Amino acid sequence: MTLLPGKPHPLGATWDGEGVNFALFSENATGVELCLFDEQDSETRLPLVEVENYVWHGYVPGFKPGQKYGFRVYGPHEPEKGHRFNPAKLLIDPYAKAIAGDVIHGAEIFGYPWGDAQEDLAISYLDDARLIPKSVVIDESFDWEGDRLLQLPWQSTVIYETHVKGFTKLHPNIPAEIRGTYAGLAHPAAIAHFKSLGITTVELLPIYHFFLYPGLLADKGLTNYWGYDPIGYFAPHSGYSASGILGQQVREFKQMVKSLHAAGLEVILDVVYNHTGEGNHLGSTLCFRGIDNAVYYRLVEGNPRYYIEGFTNCGNCLNPLHPQVLKLVMDSLRYWVLEMHVDGFRFDIAPVLARGELIEVEVWRGSQRRTIKILDHEFDPLESFFTIIHQDPVLSQVKLIAEAWDGGKDGYQVGNFPVLWSEWNGKYRDLMLDFWRGEDIKLGEFRDRLIGSCDLYASKGRLPSASINFITCHDGFTLNDVVSYNEKHNDDNGEDSGSNHNRSGNCGVEGETDDPEVLQLRQRQKRNFLTTLMLSQGVPMVLGGDEMGRSQQGNNNPYCQDNEISWFNWDLTESNQALLEFTRQLIEFSHQHPVFRQRNWLGKDEVSCFTDDGSEITESEWENSASTFGVFLNGAKIAGEAKDDDFFLCFNVRSEMVEFTLPDRLQEREWKVVIDTTEAEFVEENRVCKGSQIMEVEGRSLVVLKCIS
Repeated sequence: MTLLPGKPHPLGATWDGEGVNFALFSENATGVELCLFDEQDSETRLPLVEVENYVWHGYVPGFKPGQKYGFRVYGPHEPEKGHRFNPAKLLIDPYAKAIAGDVIHGAEIFGYPWGDAQEDLAISYLDDARLIPKSVVIDESFDWEGDRLLQLPWQSTVIYETHVKGFTKLHPNIPAEIRGTYAGLAHPAAIAHFKSLGITTVELLPIYHFFLYPGLLADKGLTNYWGYDPIGYFAPHSGYSASGILGQQVREFKQMVKSLHAAGLEVILDVVYNHTGEGNHLGSTLCFRGIDNAVYYRLVEGNPRYYIEGFTNCGNCLNPLHPQVLKLVMDSLRYWVLEMHVDGFRFDIAPVLARGELIEVEVWRGSQRRTIKILDHEFDPLESFFTIIHQDPVLSQVKLIAEAWDGGKDGYQVGNFPVLWSEWNGKYRDLMLDFWRGEDIKLGEFRDRLIGSCDLYASKGRLPSASINFITCHDGFTLNDVVSYNEKHNDDNGEDSGSNHNRSGNCGVEGETDDPEVLQLRQRQKRNFLTTLMLSQGVPMVLGGDEMGRSQQGNNNPYCQDNEISWFNWDLTESNQALLEFTRQLIEFSHQHPVFRQRNWLGKDEVSCFTDDGSEITESEWENSASTFGVFLNGAKIAGEAKDDDFFLCFNVRSEMVEFTLPDRLQEREWKVVIDTTEAEFVEENRVCKGSQIMEVEGRSLVVLKCIS
């Protein structure tokens, strides 16, 4: 077997038609071995002797796609200095485009002996090659047939957050052999649901190759279902591949994107660049830790045996302050756009990526307003990560969404991300959940959330599209469970996980019930939430399955439940079928009326707010309770060429019926009820009234009037 010098770039394994170039970055290593595996997993080791700018490289003629490989990296084992090199551990290529199989849990995958009194300061000489998935050389060629990014405008975007496996696993119209896979998500039955629903953009929970059994999950017989523990930032997770052939998960993923694009559907990936699946100092050695721990991770200043983990609460934190780690992130993002054709990204725990060096910060402490100095990593929207994306000709053109909070100081950064970015607006979610369960919400707060959270974004040069509005997401209760449970029911997780503050209301009974009044109220509340979401300015995001009453049995953190708790149930009850039809009509209605989906901020001529007696809300009244609220949207005055109808929205969160009077200037016009959330059907064809008539709005309901004359 011949090993030639090769080239230091590109990193990873690159097939050129005649052989394969291998390149690995390690700044502190003293030696690197390329480990090649045949069909029987017999290992051949080739020392990489060429090093350039800390890149160890070599070229093997004759090798082809499908070749399995890994690395063993030599260097000091000095955990107290941040170095954890151990050549007994086979390592996954950080730039691997495909990874074969899963990590098998066992003592060998840890860099220290289990049970040793020194814990991670000791070194394990157990070879783990049989337990570590192999990196795979791929053929990157694919006939895209002219496919390109869709680049749908933000104001027409409706996001649907879902899980590759969970969405298709029980779908009766998808062949059993491809359920739970990329091929299953590309099946016409899956695409038909997306299209009939009217969503434009499919946002997938993590599909980067991830560690199935981090922490104690393996001991509890559970699995990392959500996938928020990546070990490969370029490789689609092999467990979602239907073919089972080495490297074919890449082609299958591309075909999925191509099929969704052909149907006019964008693909956004939920990505995790804040931490990896290797855990804390007692975690496993799978990739980055063994390649160059001191480079890839943020270590505790003055005590580098330990990892900075408070930002993520996931055991470790990637180190984007190091140029090579920042390059890894950017190379990965560009790869998924240029080679895999994805349309954008949602960044998990995004503030971590913009926390700089340890600095002294002055803060107030105590009743005497004393100023003291503490050490902290402040969030900085001008940090290198954002700056590089802003000027990148590829990444600056795709959809960028931040989960705008982390576990660090001042970790709640909603509204503080730079231009080009949109954010999961947790303030929108929290207020709307509180509003519809009858909490004391101020009129001004409700108005701001309804019209795009102008208080958070307008003064910073950002548009309503900066606000990704949502009621529910994967992390928390489903919509059905928000109106069915007061408390979490997570016993199946085997731990006390999940939030205890869900802003939910069970409508009188905890969990399942056959009480018709409770069920009626729950269905109405679902329609209230969905209607409010779709008629708010900003970008709506629907949690997959909410449109048809999906329940997680009260589990608000089923990250480890790869079973019926998380999988979609397609056997719909009559009420869930009605909810699905209501949601379809609601989204279609939103698409048809640009007044609800404005690119720019609504002005005073375009939106007005009123009390239930028809009087316009004055400046002094914005602090009053928002138990009732009227909104007039002047479609004839909206900016741009596409004019629209006029609408009046009547919100009532009181338990009793409220009589709404329209403002004087609207009373001579004729109106039609187009939405009444007390009704399971979307449109009441015959409910036409003069504006001078009193509009009776039942308790816990929303009525939408359209002007017809």
